[in-house]
Amino acid sequence: MFQPNQADVRRFFCGAYAKYREGAPVDPMEAIATRWIAEHPEYHAELADVAAALAADYAIAAGRTNPFLHLAMHLSIEEQCSIDQPTGIRQAVSLLAARRNSLHAAHHEVMDCLGEMLWTSQRSGLPPDGQAYLEAVRRRATT
Repeated sequence: MFQPNQADVRRFFCGAYAKYREGAPVDPMEAIATRWIAEHPEYHAELADVAAALAADYAIAAGRTNPFLHLAMHLSIEEQCSIDQPTGIRQAVSLLAARRNSLHAAHHEVMDCLGEMLWTSQRSGLPPDGQAYLEAVRRRATT
């Protein structure tokens, strides 16, 4: 199983952005990444400078959004939907996107649910609760 480190993730997104800017061919994962990069022009300057991206610190106390974490969460949600894992996430995200009239807005809400699940898991020392995550997304899709 491939487990990229922080530098690998940052290089991946910076490389995908470089290809996006140049109109160069991309592989399937880069194609997904560049769709989300295009949705976030506020990150383009950070993605354009690999050296700065590798050196950047996105500490919570600094109040800066980590564009690499944000984009990686978009990719994670897209992957979850593509394989419907946890079972039902594809439908829940689709319903939320229809309700919000925006897949992008839906993803941002799903990120909140995903982040909460991961935070709860880390805090409790228990494995992530996929069912609780799915139910949180479903609640948002129906309210």
